[in-house]
Amino acid sequence: MKMFKPIVAILLTFCTWGTNSVFAQSGDQILDGIGETGLIARYTLEENTKDWSRNNLHGNIQGDGYEFVDDNVFGKVLSLPGEGKAFITIPGELLAGEESLSISGWVFLRSAEGGAPLFDFGKNNKSSFYAAPASEDGYVAHVAGYTASSQAAELNKWNHIVVVINVPEKTFTTYLNAEMVSEVKDVDVELKNLFNSQKGKDDQYVIGKSLTSGGASIDAKLHDFRIYRIPLNRRQIGWINFSALHKEEAEEMMKNRQEAELQEFPESTPQLYTQYLTSVPAIEVETEVGYLPRLPRFVKGVYSNNVQGPDVRVLWPSPEDNSEVQKPGKYTVTGTVAGTDIQPKATVTVVEHDHDHSAPHRTLEAFNLDEVQLTEDLHHHETKFVENRDKFVDGLLETNPDDFLYMFRNAFGQEQPEGAEPLGVWDSQETKLRGHATGHYLSALAQAYSSAAYDPAIQAKFTEKMEYMVNTLYELSQLSGKPKTAGGESVSDPLAVPPGPGRDGFDSDLSEDGIRTDYQNWGKGFISAYPPDQFIMLEHGAKYGTDNDKVWAPYYTLHKILAGLMDIYEVSGNEKALEIVKDMGDWVHARLSVVPTETLIDIWNTYIAGEFGGMNEALARLSRLTNDKSYLETAKLFDNIRVFFGDAEHSHGLAKNVDMFRGLHANQHIPQIMGALEIYRDSEEPEYFDIADNFWNKATGDYMYSIGGVAGARNPANAECFTSEPATLYENGFSVGGQNETCATYNMLKLSRNLFLYNQQAELMDYYERGLYNHILASVDEHTPANTYHVPLRAGSVKHFSNAHMDGFTCCNGTALESNTKLQNSIYFRSADSDALYVNLYVPSILKWTDRNITVTQTTAYPKEDNTTLTISGNGKFDLNVRVPHWATEGFFVTINGKKEAKKAEPGSYLTISRKWKDGDKIELRMPFHFYLEPVMDQQNVASLFYGPVLLAAQEKEPRKEWRKVTLDAEDISKSISGDPEKLEFEIDGVTYKPFYDTYGRHSVYLDVTLK
Repeated sequence: MKMFKPIVAILLTFCTWGTNSVFAQSGDQILDGIGETGLIARYTLEENTKDWSRNNLHGNIQGDGYEFVDDNVFGKVLSLPGEGKAFITIPGELLAGEESLSISGWVFLRSAEGGAPLFDFGKNNKSSFYAAPASEDGYVAHVAGYTASSQAAELNKWNHIVVVINVPEKTFTTYLNAEMVSEVKDVDVELKNLFNSQKGKDDQYVIGKSLTSGGASIDAKLHDFRIYRIPLNRRQIGWINFSALHKEEAEEMMKNRQEAELQEFPESTPQLYTQYLTSVPAIEVETEVGYLPRLPRFVKGVYSNNVQGPDVRVLWPSPEDNSEVQKPGKYTVTGTVAGTDIQPKATVTVVEHDHDHSAPHRTLEAFNLDEVQLTEDLHHHETKFVENRDKFVDGLLETNPDDFLYMFRNAFGQEQPEGAEPLGVWDSQETKLRGHATGHYLSALAQAYSSAAYDPAIQAKFTEKMEYMVNTLYELSQLSGKPKTAGGESVSDPLAVPPGPGRDGFDSDLSEDGIRTDYQNWGKGFISAYPPDQFIMLEHGAKYGTDNDKVWAPYYTLHKILAGLMDIYEVSGNEKALEIVKDMGDWVHARLSVVPTETLIDIWNTYIAGEFGGMNEALARLSRLTNDKSYLETAKLFDNIRVFFGDAEHSHGLAKNVDMFRGLHANQHIPQIMGALEIYRDSEEPEYFDIADNFWNKATGDYMYSIGGVAGARNPANAECFTSEPATLYENGFSVGGQNETCATYNMLKLSRNLFLYNQQAELMDYYERGLYNHILASVDEHTPANTYHVPLRAGSVKHFSNAHMDGFTCCNGTALESNTKLQNSIYFRSADSDALYVNLYVPSILKWTDRNITVTQTTAYPKEDNTTLTISGNGKFDLNVRVPHWATEGFFVTINGKKEAKKAEPGSYLTISRKWKDGDKIELRMPFHFYLEPVMDQQNVASLFYGPVLLAAQEKEPRKEWRKVTLDAEDISKSISGDPEKLEFEIDGVTYKPFYDTYGRHSVYLDVTLK
């Protein structure tokens, strides 16, 4: 296929722009309503060439004669002198692996002579992408050998230039002052031919100069140069333009703005089986006073023409309070069914409490990682589980612990050991989240150590790394709040921490010249990769951002560190690890215990800044490890009262089944829910269990995509958020910037697993299987431990993997270290009294049930085959509970020692087999796979195709603008599908479908399905 056609060109035309507005944006990515996940880099060029996005791809000014000057429009801007004297270079990893691209910048051109470009990006001067004034007669743009020019540009005026390469739409467009001035259609271009797909390599990115040697630099003033990984649309570009010039007005107007819609369907479009639906019978439910009812999402329907349709997805209203259930009585709720005018009814009976509200007790326990070993499959092939585990174990073995300690030593002003290198991305020098990867690293070391019980030599290496990490962090923590020299001054009281030396107040400056290192004043036991300022600033209302008066989730980072240390303590017994956590727990208690409740409510509901990860979970866990209840009380200080309880009076919220998390940042809140469940474990206060249980039900029922992810809003315009309303994935979801943040699914799996220990509902482990196979396994690169941040699910998307060398971490790169060193952690559970065994997942593995002196060997090729065999070694009587997946509607068959068992199994349940087991007993389970569709709840013709537990993705050869259309047999969709089940490769209309976890190229996981 020819990648570039001679139609690719850009026409840039300059015109005048005048304004009296003088506003600078100070690095506020959220202002323009696009969502920072779409932003690769942003250079405001007000005082320096720092990247004000959270990716820290800082630029460098080369040459001399440049200066930052006052400007009557933007305040401060960068002035480049021309004549080849000065230009900006930006990091080589900038565009690695990106699909589409948008460049936005403000330019005040003083001269068009010399042909110096505004920007020039590419592998070299023969493979680059640039826009430049060619002469006094015009302005040219160039991509891969194709050029276009425009009329002469008017000089000495500010102009907003935007260039967009939209690969799925196959368009190449340019905008001038928010107006489109050129659009080239049918563009056949792949960015991988312009830029290397791997980080760094030979790519060069220059602002203000050509990549050709000796080229002239631009004579102009520059401001707010941005690079997006998404193709900006006309509306977004208009907002960038407007908000730069009218910031205050834009902030107010932005509140009600949302991104452009997805592909629209006429109302007459058949929506799968709903085209045959004639009615949905009314239902009745009961609830207690104060608690919103849990209405069933799927209800039996009546279909025409003897069609055997599935249960009907009903979209019920979702109140934001519980006013309807304040007293006993009855009321009616009216729902809708997408694609129909049917309005199902539910009669709700509200009854008085006739008993104390209660919640289930924890009745199951997990096995230690060293008790479960992953193995090859039935045919001696390496499974995806072993493959991904080994990528991460091997990668971790190659890491240098000093790299993960670099910013801790930097914060404490300590000398770096020889060979130590700072991590990049969110752990670089000036990043306010630095240290977060170290927490994940600690957890991964502990898990990798336990998981490597199959190889003592590997375990020994991880032991060394764990001890070195803990010893270093312990030494640093012991410096805090103590004099640097005997008799010197210090501040041991966490409440008395003063501003840094020579400063009037607190700030978050982490630059080499600006970071404070006066650890003697930080309070006893403080540990972090940055000084305590961010914690203190948060208490006084600091918001999220990159300026020095902003913070970035200090408690989120702390949670990772504390959790990692406790993980090491629990697998190794290292008392120093626990001591560090206790001291920092005391520091946190001292500060937060005096903060008023209303202030805490404000803090924990502050976007990103108030993100505390699982601090409540960590402190509740610390309380249990130390038997010190004060830490449990500290954990409750992290209650997100608005989301949990509605208000300080605990009027409603999740505790009363009210959805208060719609539109909120998903991964900011999922760990909070885990913390509520951990608090319940020791406090036994039922409302904390209800919070977790209700959240899980709502998140998986109303916000879940087919791979198991729960975030990806288009409205609000942030891919990391839940949609603005529940059950509106099509109306408000499918963000163009990608969706399904991988670490959010990591946390959802963690929540599902822990809820199951209290409540053995099969739907919890059905979800676990979905998320594990179709997101977590699918998130890892084919050949390296690089992994995904957001997983794009629009038509013809491509996964973007990063961090192959474990040297630069986003949040999802961090949780990937943990996910892939504990892949076996939920295959089996046992009852607390060891009288029952639960088999949750069908994965080749060996369980050593130490308490019972029993070994269970699971032999299978699942999911490439629909059966598994459990072989018992040892003797004993216990209940064997095996999961009957929700999709196992074609039967679930059990054979014991060659004899078929007459066991009736219900899909979506557990089947219990009770007997006295003997050494050598074999239990064979078979659950015939079949094809089925999972539609989007509010646009049901858009659906994903599954085969058993496996999501199948269409393997696309090129980008797509619209969903792939497929027509399937209405009575049996398998009649429309051919292929090889053992290879899990299928075909529909000449297009190949493979498991999403085996998909590394362009894909479609949602299809526009017609049934006939």
